[in-house]
Amino acid sequence: MSYNIPSKIEKVTFKTMILKKLNNDKFSHHKKLFSDNYKCPRNSEEYTLRENLSDALLAKLDFVLKRIGYNQFDAIKDIAKYFRILLDEKKYIVLFAYNGTGKTRLSVEFKSLGQQLIDDTGEKTADTLYYNAFTEDLFNWDNDLDNDTERVLKLNSNSRFFSGLEDLEMESRIRPFLHRYADFDFDIKYEESGIIFFRDVLISGTTQRIDNIKISRGEENIFIWCFFLAIVQLVVDKAESYNWVKYIYVDDPISSLDDNNVIAVASHLAQLMSGNDIKVIVSSHHTLFFNVLCNEINKAEQLFLQKNAKSGTYILKDTTKTPFFHHVALLKELKKASDSDELYTYHFNILRNILEKTASFHGFAHFSSCIRKGVDEDEPVYTRLVNLLSHGNYSLFDPKEMVEENKEHFKNILNNFLDDYNFNKKLFEDGQVQEEQE
Repeated sequence: MSYNIPSKIEKVTFKTMILKKLNNDKFSHHKKLFSDNYKCPRNSEEYTLRENLSDALLAKLDFVLKRIGYNQFDAIKDIAKYFRILLDEKKYIVLFAYNGTGKTRLSVEFKSLGQQLIDDTGEKTADTLYYNAFTEDLFNWDNDLDNDTERVLKLNSNSRFFSGLEDLEMESRIRPFLHRYADFDFDIKYEESGIIFFRDVLISGTTQRIDNIKISRGEENIFIWCFFLAIVQLVVDKAESYNWVKYIYVDDPISSLDDNNVIAVASHLAQLMSGNDIKVIVSSHHTLFFNVLCNEINKAEQLFLQKNAKSGTYILKDTTKTPFFHHVALLKELKKASDSDELYTYHFNILRNILEKTASFHGFAHFSSCIRKGVDEDEPVYTRLVNLLSHGNYSLFDPKEMVEENKEHFKNILNNFLDDYNFNKKLFEDGQVQEEQE
């Protein structure tokens, strides 16, 4: 295998583009790898790579050069290989990429790298449970066009995704997730590999069950997402049917949701991901969804995937310190919600995340240090409000609007914060967020 590793690097470039980044605590454990394998003879202006290095060493050097942003990726498959190595030292990867960049192809390539053909049976092994556009294709409707009475969502029973459903009592596992997000219910017909839906409706003061309903496309996506979450829970609980799962890959689960509901899905996903030993990748084109995940998942690798249209190569940019993704973008969402008076209780959760990160940046131990302390002694009240209202089980189906009094408190805290920390007001006026300059 060939690697894009330079055999010679100018001394100035080596020191500024490689050693400087390797001095960062995040990468310092790789520094010896380069000092052992790149040498600069006395009076030379170049560092030279040692000869006859093993493939393992070359692969490691290539990985680290990509890790620090020195090397680009020639193909999506190279990024998938890189992610598999990266997940040896990281637990979570959160990836942002615009539509058309190759997010879904990346999830497929990652999954394919974990498949091996068993010669005796012709079957393939797998190590990745994934959610992407292809997952939705495992479900399709039989609308009973002749009689228009029995509408069934059929399952592709040949897929490993549906391993041992009946024994696992999937209804009882899916319902807690679904009822968090929607107002319809379902039954699984295991022998027919199908699902029927129903809804309880209040008619003339009496609750009646309406059977064989055709749910909307958005509701269908929510149901499939909840089905997936139930399987993720089985993976976390180490169910035997899913003991093959080493990685979970989630690609854009919020395509049918509006911004008011994105926060609920992102927060819930972050809760499920924490506290288990499964490696997880989540990719999205949705800035708010990406930001919430980055704020709620500790120590995730946070990346921005870009494609160079001219060369066809790909770049992975570390967004940990990039305002476009991690501070200003969320503040813009809060300012927009505040100005429009469309404030929901979950906005306190976003505000608290911003206050906490600002406090940490400025060396304070608690987010309350970033709440303005005035003559009216509002700070203790505001701190208690943020504490109280930033914790909750936010419903996708029924987001809770703030009461008027809390809206006023929220606006005061936010506006004081924006004034005290002197943000560029143009960022909130022209609809643009500038990325950190290179």
